[in-house]
Amino acid sequence: MSYLPAGLSIPVPEPDGVSAPYWAGLREGRLLVQRCIHCGAWQFGPEWICHRCHAFDPAWVEVPAAGRIHSWERVWHPVHPALKDRGPYVAVLVELPHAGNVRMVGNLLGDAMQDVRIGAEVTGVFEHHPDASPPYSLLQWRCRT
Repeated sequence: MSYLPAGLSIPVPEPDGVSAPYWAGLREGRLLVQRCIHCGAWQFGPEWICHRCHAFDPAWVEVPAAGRIHSWERVWHPVHPALKDRGPYVAVLVELPHAGNVRMVGNLLGDAMQDVRIGAEVTGVFEHHPDASPPYSLLQWRCRT
């Protein structure tokens, strides 16, 4: 099932490839987050260097696709032409307790007018697009009931 409409740009790794493991993990149904092998710091988004100790090449570690809503916004105005008739929708900032509480942005699935609560537990939902060129997957979020 596809949550987002066709016509949006296909997400791909940056030209330097730093986020390639993240996108590859999503295609496999796994959430990968960087963790420094030297100081143990977690970080997201992807970087070549640890944000804490500045060591190069943080490792990619699989973590559960589960977290808590740290912040959210109901988006009324389309940020891309393909979203012209798709509003409103809910964007969430999810805190990952199994990854040092790093945060990532995503869409909250379900009714766009649902009651959204800070601290609500969410579970990741992998949305696969195997027929796209190149194939890709997205991570969406759903409130746990």
